[in-house]
Amino acid sequence: MDSLDTQVLAAARRWANEGRRFALVTVARTWGSAPRPPGAWMILRDDGMVQGSVSGGCIEDDLIRRKLAGEFSDGPPQVVRYGVTQDEAHRFGLPCGGTLELVVEAAPDLAALEMLAERIAGGQLVRRELDLASGRVCIHAGAAGDALAWDGATLSTPHGPAWRLLIIGAGQISRYLASMAQALGYRVLVCDPREEFAGEWDVAGTERVPGMPDDVVNELALDPRSAVVALTHDPKLDDMALLEALKSPAFYVGALGSQLNNDKRRARLLEYFDLTAAEVARLHGPVGLPIGSRTPPEIAVSILAEMTAVKNSVQPVTAGAAREADPYACRIG
Repeated sequence: MDSLDTQVLAAARRWANEGRRFALVTVARTWGSAPRPPGAWMILRDDGMVQGSVSGGCIEDDLIRRKLAGEFSDGPPQVVRYGVTQDEAHRFGLPCGGTLELVVEAAPDLAALEMLAERIAGGQLVRRELDLASGRVCIHAGAAGDALAWDGATLSTPHGPAWRLLIIGAGQISRYLASMAQALGYRVLVCDPREEFAGEWDVAGTERVPGMPDDVVNELALDPRSAVVALTHDPKLDDMALLEALKSPAFYVGALGSQLNNDKRRARLLEYFDLTAAEVARLHGPVGLPIGSRTPPEIAVSILAEMTAVKNSVQPVTAGAAREADPYACRIG
């Protein structure tokens, strides 16, 4: 569940407490290019107020118009399609002839939404299952790797902190990285055995994990939806995390430092630890995309940009490639 969907859930609970009626709209399927992925949420209040997004544009306007005209006020869930023809796709702002298939729940189960919110707040993975014929909703325990399932009769959507980010180091860069990562839907964990840094850690919504970095990496049982970023700038601590993280299936492993320091780190990892050349090659160091970042928030942006590119299977421009183009370019540390 990304941060936008968390906002949708929070607004749904608030509106329910205020006694307002609203419809829940879920992107069930897309064809071609679509602005929002399957599983994206929007809630549409009886007075036309919205939270969330299913397209980022004209489809929301049409749904509001239809809601104010009396549609989506009662009855069982229904399927609504947009962009079936090229003319309609153009009219609703869908690129490249894209098509959206939406499931609209005129009166979503409020108790089920409350249960969903409570379990997510507890850090649990959850699966919400909607039967269109009856409108019945069931909340089940989720699992890593769960994906949206839709067969035209039953819609099953995964929710919860599906992506995890372990930050090694509780310094200033880590604070910005932790806050920004939460906005992208990451469950953020921070490990720093140095009490002089970790003792003041107070970033809301994050978890401070006690212990040494290598032990923490192993205890977390990293999966393909996990990322590890080492930011202590202390080889004794960063290397401890990296030597375990690089052997894991984590989709992204990065370390702060200049190109020279990271080249030395790679040589160190190969020479003194039981890592293969392929495992060491997975290290993103210098961490982040080369965007000329110097300040802690800029560095955090560059790290998350590279993480996002890797997560989405987009080949980013590496620091090494940028340095070949500009040999005078440098990175922090």
